[in-house]
Amino acid sequence: MSFDVLQEKIIEKKNPTVAGLDPKPEQIPPHILQAAYHEFGENLMGAAEAVWQFNRGLIDALCDIVPAVKPQSAYYERLGWHGMIALEQTIRYAHGKGMYVIADIKRGDIGSTASAYAEGWLSGVKIGEETFKTFDADCVTLNGYMGSDSINPFLKAAQGEDKCVFVLVKTSNPSSGELQDMVAGDRVVYTVMAELVERWGKDTQGSKYGFSRVGAVTGATYPSDLRRLRKQMPNTFFLVPGY
Repeated sequence: MSFDVLQEKIIEKKNPTVAGLDPKPEQIPPHILQAAYHEFGENLMGAAEAVWQFNRGLIDALCDIVPAVKPQSAYYERLGWHGMIALEQTIRYAHGKGMYVIADIKRGDIGSTASAYAEGWLSGVKIGEETFKTFDADCVTLNGYMGSDSINPFLKAAQGEDKCVFVLVKTSNPSSGELQDMVAGDRVVYTVMAELVERWGKDTQGSKYGFSRVGAVTGATYPSDLRRLRKQMPNTFFLVPGY
């Protein structure tokens, strides 16, 4: 799904927000948690089941008013393979409810490793003569600070599936300035990344709204930087954490 699809959903819902699905078992309502523990045990399987049931309830409550969800993979990975099953179930269920899914994975590796990530999260894995979709997200978040080698495999996968990526440009965390605000020559590092995002997204604009296939993560905690980036990147879709 290109960003044109996400924009259509935003217009339909009259709501530009994305709901983060970052559940910790200890924060799940007790009646859901205890029911899962009763059935599967107070263990990783029980915790993962509670996460899945909680996510399903959230999606049911939100699908009519929120266009997209953003599960953060770390909260599922910490529960091992049980958690990854819960994540896969969550993505499929959100799709079934018509929601756009941004997998917050922040991958940033290179070469064959990046290609393997891209297949797993976006395009699917070829086994024999058939391609099997695994997580099948509509979009993923990426760390591009290793350069084009860490982004191109995802762009190839996204292009073939009409999907998208968000690349970290200016992040919302307090220490982001340690690297991103440094001056390199006569440019600030995060503006260099913004130029790369524009370059990676060149000639991939959607036909209806004009957004490129490569979006940018731009933290709301730095509003002056956000305004600067919007001027620099007029055709780039922004994912804005921290507001």
